[in-house]
Amino acid sequence: MGFRFNSMILSFVLVTLLYPYDQAAAATYNVVNFGAKADGKTNSGKAFLSAWAAACAASSPATVYAPPGRYLIGNAITFSDCKNHAVTFRIDATVVAPADYGVIGHAANWIEFKDVTGVSVLGGVLDGQGTGLWACKNSGKNCPSGATTLGVTGSNNILISGLTSLNSQMFHIVINGCENVKLHGVRVSASGNSPNTDGIHVQLSSGVTIVDTKIKTGDDCISIGPGAANLWMENIACGPGHGISIGSLGKDLNEEGVQNVTVTTATFTGTQNGVRIKSWARASNGFARDIRFQHIAMVNVQNPIFIDQNYCPNNNHCPDQVSGVKVSDVTYQDIHGTSATEVAVNFDCSSKNPCSRIKLQDVKLTYKNKVAEASCANADGTTVGSIQPASCL
Repeated sequence: MGFRFNSMILSFVLVTLLYPYDQAAAATYNVVNFGAKADGKTNSGKAFLSAWAAACAASSPATVYAPPGRYLIGNAITFSDCKNHAVTFRIDATVVAPADYGVIGHAANWIEFKDVTGVSVLGGVLDGQGTGLWACKNSGKNCPSGATTLGVTGSNNILISGLTSLNSQMFHIVINGCENVKLHGVRVSASGNSPNTDGIHVQLSSGVTIVDTKIKTGDDCISIGPGAANLWMENIACGPGHGISIGSLGKDLNEEGVQNVTVTTATFTGTQNGVRIKSWARASNGFARDIRFQHIAMVNVQNPIFIDQNYCPNNNHCPDQVSGVKVSDVTYQDIHGTSATEVAVNFDCSSKNPCSRIKLQDVKLTYKNKVAEASCANADGTTVGSIQPASCL
């Protein structure tokens, strides 16, 4: 009885923190009342935008509601121009993109929230129907780049909770130029061979929190681009995918750096990488510093711990150069599990700007039940506690 009572109190506290106003008192704008059809065939984009406009015109907290069913949003749409700073999108439905990837394939985003404040997106499934575009790309044909399923741009105080993104054409969720964004209980699902389908990408943003999230995709589970700062990621399950990557950085000469990033309590299963920092092998004034990877389990991961400062895909625009990105103050703490390759720890740093103040603490990684290997180039740092494989710093 005591446990049940405590659980009820905890649930009440979480709801209060996530939804700080009384939703029961909020005006609700049902997309069906604005013409949306839950048949998965009728383009309901205008109905969603009309419900949004009504909620934004309200002088008090308002909810846009999509009841159960399948709703087609058959074109790229942007939710913006909202004076109401307490709008909730509550989705009890599946929202689908056009089956023909060419319809939105040249758009940056399929669904975008732009220049808004105080928006919450709760629940729902966004189905990007990207399998056709993946097949096109994997065949080597000339294909559109593909649309990001959900873009949040230039916005503040955003909550995305309980959302599922399926089969995005390109990136699933992109946070760009934002402040104070919380992603909670998000699920991402795409094939392990789906190209360029990063789960969550963050750039030019500060105060982003990603917790209790499961990502299965064909590219980075989470990627962190230039200008990202003060990021917290906790309780992340990644795999299949390419791991959690800071970068790629240093593609441009003048580029904002990445700083104060924490990844804690994460599991990587069968991924190409675990925790990775990568930068282009070319001149740049970018940096990555004050990074913490801690309490992480690796299960058959190809590159569990990896700094790659010689990134040069297809040897284009960067052969015979070195990375200008400065990597410093990176801590790896309590990282354990199995590597799918002999080299479990690989610090391949820039000869011009060696990695500095790297710290390994209580690391145990094995390869086929044997001691794995570590490789270092232009890396300096310290160790604390038991380190396996033996440190090369």
